[in-house]
Amino acid sequence: MKIISARWVLPVAAGPIEGGAVAIDGERIAAVGRFDEIAARFPNAYREDFGEAAVLPGLVNAHSHLEITAMRGFLDDVEHDFFAWLMKLTKGRAEHLTEQDIETAALFGALEAARAGVTCLGDIGRMGSAGFKALKASGLRGIVFQETEFSPDDKTAAEDFEKLKEKFLELKAGETRLVKAGLSPHAPYTVSALLFRKIADYAIEENVKISVHAAESREEQALLETGEGFFADVYKKYGFEWLSPNCSPVEYLDRIGVLRARPLLAHCINVSERDIELIEKSGSGIAHCPKSNAKFGHGAAPLEKFLDAGIAVGFGSDSVASNNACDILEEARFAALLARTRPDKKRFLTAREMIETATLGGARALGLADETGSLAPGKQADIAVISLSGAAQMPVFDPHTALVFASGARDVLLTMVAGREIFKNGKTILIDEDALKREMRSIGRKLVS
Repeated sequence: MKIISARWVLPVAAGPIEGGAVAIDGERIAAVGRFDEIAARFPNAYREDFGEAAVLPGLVNAHSHLEITAMRGFLDDVEHDFFAWLMKLTKGRAEHLTEQDIETAALFGALEAARAGVTCLGDIGRMGSAGFKALKASGLRGIVFQETEFSPDDKTAAEDFEKLKEKFLELKAGETRLVKAGLSPHAPYTVSALLFRKIADYAIEENVKISVHAAESREEQALLETGEGFFADVYKKYGFEWLSPNCSPVEYLDRIGVLRARPLLAHCINVSERDIELIEKSGSGIAHCPKSNAKFGHGAAPLEKFLDAGIAVGFGSDSVASNNACDILEEARFAALLARTRPDKKRFLTAREMIETATLGGARALGLADETGSLAPGKQADIAVISLSGAAQMPVFDPHTALVFASGARDVLLTMVAGREIFKNGKTILIDEDALKREMRSIGRKLVS
């Protein structure tokens, strides 16, 4: 039995506790409350006090691409052109990186997440095994969504599905209590309608979680709504048959039955009131990636509307190839500021809402809220401790505002998953960080050679 305490404990599903503590028994939380009460209940427990800090549920990164961590900064010169960005990424990975390089990059991404107080990820990977191995090796919790290849032609849907299913089943065979496998039909502009239906049907029949990139770019919107634009030109070039549904990406996913599988939809920037209603009614979740979306110039998703509609929303870093950092507190801050500057805003989103989105919201979006996302007896001991003693943070009048508007990954003191410490006081516990950094420098030299 162990008790950790600090000036503030933020259960998230309940109000903040000043002078609070959390009792941990093995993998699970035994009690949450004021320190004096918890200490009296468990007099023989080991105690650790973090002082001027906040104890909160581990942060949830609902949308990441760990396997392309080596591309951090490599694509910034073409990010103004989404197609050029995609092509440079694809070419760089295919021509310069080995399978081992991709696995190393994924592990480095997991290390960064652990350092940032992230305990759970929804990771999408074309080479899903890389993210799968990384989460296991780093001690993190998560779902790794095996992604489809580029497959927009109905003619190859049966073959494409069998190849995807084979990769998924290989991952599933290696599931642990912390790391699970899912499926990701990439996006409406890369996956045929028939393949989408096959994946959705399989997901419903086998109770498999799925994640889809949706309503992310104007190019995607043009293809779905008018059958024109960049992606339409690519289809013509390669001889793919495509009949525009003349509707939004979200409505298209609803029409072909994908929303029946209650997917986690990443981005959802270009959405209408009707789209939001469809997402809410289907029980689908959203991974909101404000920094990545803004860096590409794609726009700002209507977070306020998502939350007010009652949709399960979490924050995602996307890949560090498009964001450059995995820092969910920074995503929370950026999301709040963007939402407050939207011309259609009706209210100010609060710091407390942002902390809830960064924790319990992400867990709900991933379908993991029964296990993680809040501090409550019986739930898994997925915990982050964040210092509030820095010169840029004090004085602290409200822990939520201090975390959202004055804190970041640099302030994390402890990351714990299922009662196991994986990062503490500046050091990762399960990973040789120095060796991994040397490997990443070598991979970086390969990319620019």
